[in-house]
Amino acid sequence: MMAEIQTPESRNRKGLHRNKKLSTRVDLTPMVDLGFLLITFFIFTTALSEPASIVMPLPDESDTENPSLAGERKTISLLLDGNNTIRYYEGSNEKAIQQTDYSNKGLRAVLLAKIRQVKAEFGREAEPIVLIRPLAASSYGNLVNVLDEMMINGVKKYMLLDERE
Repeated sequence: MMAEIQTPESRNRKGLHRNKKLSTRVDLTPMVDLGFLLITFFIFTTALSEPASIVMPLPDESDTENPSLAGERKTISLLLDGNNTIRYYEGSNEKAIQQTDYSNKGLRAVLLAKIRQVKAEFGREAEPIVLIRPLAASSYGNLVNVLDEMMINGVKKYMLLDERE
């Protein structure tokens, strides 16, 4: 496809033709080709936004001869269940299981109480250990909510476990 640029003829005041200018033809096809080449170049060289993910360091699965034992008074286990409920127990006492939800008065209150209890018993530098176990009925959104609560409350020691029920 070619484009043409037409220029009007020039006239003097008396209506006589001084010099007749011919129309100039400019072929814009190479310019269009260059435009498409530039667009193609920028599309292929531009980095698209990379998907963001939660980076969670996982422990080594090899057996150790001397495993470090965490005090049961520092540990709380969270079982993420269906219907936006969380069952939890402290230490290894699964018989004293309680239930809460994901609200500020639910999970956050439980975590803050555990943090206060651990700091009162073991000193200001002590931190609780949270074991998170999503069950089959829980959703991915529930897990994300729990991980958000870990960050909000400053819990640094938490572990994601497989379902064993």
